Amino acid sequence: MAGKAVWEYRGDPEQLSVLAQFSNGTLQTPESVNFTLYKNKTDKKPMSKKQRILTADTDRLSYVGNNFSAEAMKSSSLCKYFVGVLHKESGKMEVFDAEHINMQPILESNSVSKEGKDQTDLSNRTYREKVDALIEVFGTKKQKRALNSRKLNQVGSEILNQAMAKAAEEIIETKGKTELMSEAMNQTEEESLSQFLPPCDANADKVENVYKFDDLISPAEYEALESVSAAFRNITPEELQQMREKKQHGSFVLQQLQELNLVKDLDRQARALWYLDCLMKFSQLKTVKRKDLIAQNCPSIICGKLMKNFTVISFKNGRVQNSISGSMQSKIVSYAIALALHIADFQVDLTYLQRDLKLTESRILEMAKAMRLKISKRIGFSDSTLEEGHKIATLELPLIVYKPPRGMKKRKRI
Repeated sequence: MAGKAVWEYRGDPEQLSVLAQFSNGTLQTPESVNFTLYKNKTDKKPMSKKQRILTADTDRLSYVGNNFSAEAMKSSSLCKYFVGVLHKESGKMEVFDAEHINMQPILESNSVSKEGKDQTDLSNRTYREKVDALIEVFGTKKQKRALNSRKLNQVGSEILNQAMAKAAEEIIETKGKTELMSEAMNQTEEESLSQFLPPCDANADKVENVYKFDDLISPAEYEALESVSAAFRNITPEELQQMREKKQHGSFVLQQLQELNLVKDLDRQARALWYLDCLMKFSQLKTVKRKDLIAQNCPSIICGKLMKNFTVISFKNGRVQNSISGSMQSKIVSYAIALALHIADFQVDLTYLQRDLKLTESRILEMAKAMRLKISKRIGFSDSTLEEGHKIATLELPLIVYKPPRGMKKRKRI
């Protein structure tokens, strides 16, 4: 028959055992830790006699804990701890009162030195370091946890920065500083252009595949344009004359409507012209509302694309609104030029587009060069019968690469 275990309470308020709990993990080798217990020997306050400070030193870190801080007092008031020692031979267990102490690691920057050195370092600390020191002593549990997390992240970022600096030095040694700077400049220019230019296939074998029609008008949008483009598809000379008198459409659209009966695919041309006319009217708005587009008989799917691709969300007077910024204006111009290339057999009169979009000549030429179009000049006649030079943009293969300007030429000395 197995022996019966008996436990005896050996409680003594003056002789408390200590239970140490480490906040950042468990000890793998407890025998390698050196513990030191400090007691308060003051005689003035009875409660002060129970104050204990426990320190622990390991090969990597040092720890400290106490039983009189705000956190320790809160945890000790909710629980009572005991330590039991079992004697295997007699089967008796002696139970002692215990004190629970939570051990916190001491970081190197927080180690306490001599008083004279502390006073000297205190004057040299930054405001951030002084605030951190106050949090370590008087901060709440949440503040201390955030402080420890920030310091650990800081150590990790320093290691990462060192690794990145080392990798950068190796790249500079292999490639050279001049070549790296030229590559960075080219990548920056390409990224800035790709933000507002339509998708471009520079290696295309045909001009119609450089700026693909489906990238400008998706198949779903093309189907939605069937009903609204009927006015353009079935236009009569009288209706075209009324459009010129009312000036509700741009010069480029009116010119193409006049030649609409001469094209092979009349239906495709009418749909593209209606979309281009809508895009040019859209570019003149500052703030855009979906209901205003729908009021102009714009299909819902096209309203969604215009709002999503050509506007930015801004906040004004506590309200969210869609507006057309400068970069979005450039994007609209580039898409309008690409669509006009498909409409006008890849040769566009930029002067008409410039007037319809209300741009300066230098601005639309800049956009055409960014799209790698060939620029030429053609003499035409205006309504006042005076000759004027029209700028023509042509899409040819291989695409032209324009060199960036090297600056103004030096003035000749007289």
